Amino acid sequence: MTGPATGASGATDDGHLLALARNAFGALMPDAAGVAVSGGGDSMALLDLLARVQRDLGGSLRAVTVDHGLRPESAEEAGNVARFCARHGIAHDTLVWRPGEIRGNLSEQARRARYGLIADWARRNGLAHVAVGHTADDRAETFLIELSREAGIDGLTSMRPHWHADGIHWSRPLLSVGREALRAYLRRQGIGWTDDPTNEDARYQRVRARRALGALAPLGITAGGLARVAGHLAAARGELVALAVRVADEIAAEDAGEIAFDRAAWRDLGPETARRLVRGALRWLNSAEHAPRGPEIARLEMAIAEGRDATLAGCHLRVTETQLRFTREPKAVAGMETATDALWDGRWRLAGPHEPGLRVRALGAEGLRRCADWRATDHSRAALVVTPAVWRGDALVAAPAAGLCSGWRVEIVADFRSFLLSH
Repeated sequence: MTGPATGASGATDDGHLLALARNAFGALMPDAAGVAVSGGGDSMALLDLLARVQRDLGGSLRAVTVDHGLRPESAEEAGNVARFCARHGIAHDTLVWRPGEIRGNLSEQARRARYGLIADWARRNGLAHVAVGHTADDRAETFLIELSREAGIDGLTSMRPHWHADGIHWSRPLLSVGREALRAYLRRQGIGWTDDPTNEDARYQRVRARRALGALAPLGITAGGLARVAGHLAAARGELVALAVRVADEIAAEDAGEIAFDRAAWRDLGPETARRLVRGALRWLNSAEHAPRGPEIARLEMAIAEGRDATLAGCHLRVTETQLRFTREPKAVAGMETATDALWDGRWRLAGPHEPGLRVRALGAEGLRRCADWRATDHSRAALVVTPAVWRGDALVAAPAAGLCSGWRVEIVADFRSFLLSH
């Protein structure tokens, strides 16, 4: 670990930092909360601050470190965090990720793996809330990266103070604090940290963004300033989201896993609200972390304007005289199979007499033909063929959405509106 230096002071005093930690976790501390700690300066500062708050408020705090194996030092860095926690009486776990050969964007795959592992860890330990140590510098760098992608308001505000995902409430209590202020805090507390050498590797876009911030300083453009701009935009985004949710309440209807919009009312929508509804519908259907990029969405918007069917991101748009109906595309779920007690297609949960040998697959056209009373459900054929059914080999056991229940029930774990509230 980098040893604590002397003679440096931060612009943010300890009292302010402790107040941020207290505000973020105060209501949950009587129960239990988690904190993700890499061993870097930001997360070590967050860990110490939350531990101090926990000692004042009671409750329990549990830390986790992901040993990613991407550098030879990762195991030792995780060990440093474990030893710090042991000295301070903080429960700590190390999760190991060994990805093997990675194709494509290493940083993005590592990020997804890290959050997935931490979410699983939190659920196993009964933790509903996990904090991560991102700073105002991270927010400013993300703003520049998204700016280079010509992102809209959602992209420019993508580093949120808090959000829900995988059944966990995530928060970034220190998002308004600069990186150097946190290191100054660590120095005052005599706490060391690890500097990741990849933070100086210009092959990574985030490092290039960090260096660009230095070049912008003569114009008065600083990390703190850009972070505040992102905050202003986030407030504006909140109003746009609230409008989209109100509109969804008025013109959208969920039915057997599909979402339908009143076509006449759609024509009166502004382009930003309509775009939010399209992105929300796609993500609700395919459970993707992100909606497709702007040009792909624009092609779907053109199809809506021209009144023709289209497909995108594993979803099918069907345009009728009165409705715009978004359903899952059959080929997107063909061959998808899970146990009966697992989420199917990332969003369906079944309850019933689970037994070994039973599997969940799409009902499909052939399965629907075996459901004699499916028309009595008033659900569309297009919706029902992509709903989950319980199979034993080739024998259809149950298709709850199509009226063949046999003791089974099915539900979608999140409603459409929840996807309007997230990026």
